[in-house]
Amino acid sequence: MTDLRDAEPATEAQNTPAGTGGWGFETTAVQTGVARGLGQTVGIPIHQAAAFQFETLEQAQEEFQLNQGLSYARLQNPTVRALEERITALERGTATVALASGQAATFTAILSVCRAGDHVVSTGSLFGGSAGLLNNILPLMGVTATITENTPQAIEAAMQPQTRLVWAETIGNPAGDVPDLEAFAAIAHERGALLGIDNTWGGVGYLCRPLEHGADIVTHSLTKWAGGHGSVMGGSVTVGDRHDLTRNPIYTDGGESGLLSVRGEGALAWRQRWFGAHQLGMTLAPHNAFLLAQGLETLALRLGRESETALALATWLERHPRVGRVSYPGLPGSAHHALARRYLRGGFGAVLTFEVEDPAAFLARLRVLRIAPNLGDSRTLVVHPWTTTHGKMPEAARRAAGVSPHTIRMSVGLEDPQDLRADIEGALG
Repeated sequence: MTDLRDAEPATEAQNTPAGTGGWGFETTAVQTGVARGLGQTVGIPIHQAAAFQFETLEQAQEEFQLNQGLSYARLQNPTVRALEERITALERGTATVALASGQAATFTAILSVCRAGDHVVSTGSLFGGSAGLLNNILPLMGVTATITENTPQAIEAAMQPQTRLVWAETIGNPAGDVPDLEAFAAIAHERGALLGIDNTWGGVGYLCRPLEHGADIVTHSLTKWAGGHGSVMGGSVTVGDRHDLTRNPIYTDGGESGLLSVRGEGALAWRQRWFGAHQLGMTLAPHNAFLLAQGLETLALRLGRESETALALATWLERHPRVGRVSYPGLPGSAHHALARRYLRGGFGAVLTFEVEDPAAFLARLRVLRIAPNLGDSRTLVVHPWTTTHGKMPEAARRAAGVSPHTIRMSVGLEDPQDLRADIEGALG
């Protein structure tokens, strides 16, 4: 089978080995976080504990002031820490906090840089849960959002004096559109804002590392390709080392006693852990962290294969007489193909959408593909976004996200591509 990691041109920076010791992605995914030494486990062990011991009052006092070690499992756990180290290495970041879900990660990322009176600019091609946060939850906290088109021009026009964050997805859900990451970063940074990217579809750095293209914050629903088998939930927030917080009052208020002065370069990562884990308790369970870390070890094998199958199916569906619009950034005719070639490596992702005349009849006839609202599973999953994942959004917002009443979203799994094609052919009637 063709190795899609070499199928598209990549820059020298993209081809540089990642991780500890200059390792490549696959080596980093299986080696990071695993201790060496006599009696050590070959793999990440599960530490099922609620609290950790101190020997002296002074040790406890120092830990509760600095939060750099282990004290209480809501804040940190050795199994979760090993997962965080692995994600940080794969994304080439500086710090990661792992949380209970992707939704928890998005919430934490946004409120790590926003407070009442602040503003977010986001592309309209979004996961339904993210759109719900921006439209329904954050306004309750005094944070407003402008949802706009996925272009630099639209993002720039939506910026306001109180904009603290520009938000986008590496590959839009479910439209398959790709943002111009470097242009978005330039717009945000010029105005003192940060760029946050939901890189779930980017496969924890396998297809894309947004931090290398100017992003400041990267989030994941680890439930998807990191877990890879539809068996566990989790989320993460990773930060790089180039973000500028000097124009954000959250970090500068208080002068020498302010967060930026006290925490320095680690201020953003510290606030994310303090907010998501310490204050809100959106803690990732150790067993979930163990399963997610194991999933990362085979992510490259799975996502590479799934991306190859997705491209083949999209090419076939685009020519099918009973299929309407097909959206997949790997198609040469896609309006987003040039940006996909620029920012993605090793494939164009494992998700595509296509339109059928009668979605209900199509879904009822399937025998291999399964109807389920998830992505990144080893099994191929389909869903009707108009009535499910995006069903509570206003019609205009649904269409802006690339959803129509005829849209089917498909997350391609590991089945034989010929079996998938035959099942779709039969379901088309």
